[in-house]
Amino acid sequence: MNTNYLDILNKVQNLLKEDQLPQIKKSITKISENVQIHPATSLGQIHIRINGSGTQLNKEVLIKDLNQILETKTLERTKYYLQRLVKNISEIKTGKVNDLNLNRWKEYDNILTDSLWYLNKRDSSGVHSAGYWGNFIPQIPHQLLQRYTKRGEWVLDPFLGSGTTLIESKRLGRNGIGVELQKKVAQSALRVIEQEEDLFSTKSEIVVADSSTLDFKSELKKREIKSIQFLIMHPPYWDIIKFSEDKRDLSNATSVDEFLQMFGKVVDATYSVLDKGRYFAVVIGDKYSAGNWIPLGFYTMQEVLKRNYSLKSIIVKNFDETKGKRNQKELWRYRALVGGFYIFKHEYIFLFKKE
Repeated sequence: MNTNYLDILNKVQNLLKEDQLPQIKKSITKISENVQIHPATSLGQIHIRINGSGTQLNKEVLIKDLNQILETKTLERTKYYLQRLVKNISEIKTGKVNDLNLNRWKEYDNILTDSLWYLNKRDSSGVHSAGYWGNFIPQIPHQLLQRYTKRGEWVLDPFLGSGTTLIESKRLGRNGIGVELQKKVAQSALRVIEQEEDLFSTKSEIVVADSSTLDFKSELKKREIKSIQFLIMHPPYWDIIKFSEDKRDLSNATSVDEFLQMFGKVVDATYSVLDKGRYFAVVIGDKYSAGNWIPLGFYTMQEVLKRNYSLKSIIVKNFDETKGKRNQKELWRYRALVGGFYIFKHEYIFLFKKE
């Protein structure tokens, strides 16, 4: 398919040699008009010619940048914005742990940077499904993988469940390895993951084992994986949902202390395979027990901090309903009024860095 590329870079670079402000603005106006009528992709991108090859820019952001130049009052400020536009178009500046081009940071308005996440609607696109009790919404790994991984790197999820993390890894061009205690659950996750379209030739590995005792180094070596670059855990919220009858299952812990001890073993088991300087996310919520609020999230956070991790962020994510409370909002409101408590509307995403 022939792609129609706009030749913007050379035109903007030539304007840097121009010393007449009216002439610069006249040229920018013409460039802006061409951009506005140029067809965009379904994602709002337009094709730009750069040094003989092509790239894509966000059409809306580019128009805003051009309008900013048109609004300038002095030649000096105009040249400053022209130079910045040239840099944004022609140079790539990425961080150590992601592929985001920071010269085009305005284009990433879909990436959350606040500590309060309102994600009311669960992503059900592709093979994602809400059928598995206790699975987390796909937007969580989607956001985290964009911020803390690069394409082709390895992501580890020691509580695989329905495979949400590996599905998102596959979509974003990351390789994923998940560990699941229950064989049937692992088999079901594998079938679903395999159905997701693979645009980046990624690898998805599943291990049926107990993450608290698994030798992760040996397991990765078998698969010729040297290490992992991002670790994410979405463990059971203690006994809120019973996932199995297996005593090794964290949802069967007899006390909060036992739960934390079991969780700590998983943190220990995975520590050596995560690269130094890379990130580890724990997604978890609190619970009620005997009428009292149990701050399970913060207990879990402290368990991680006992190891050689530093806390980088605490994100609070809202949720309006769970599978267990679906269509029972009025009942739970009544119970809250009678019992003198508040209904859970949030869970935590704790972000750590391996020092």
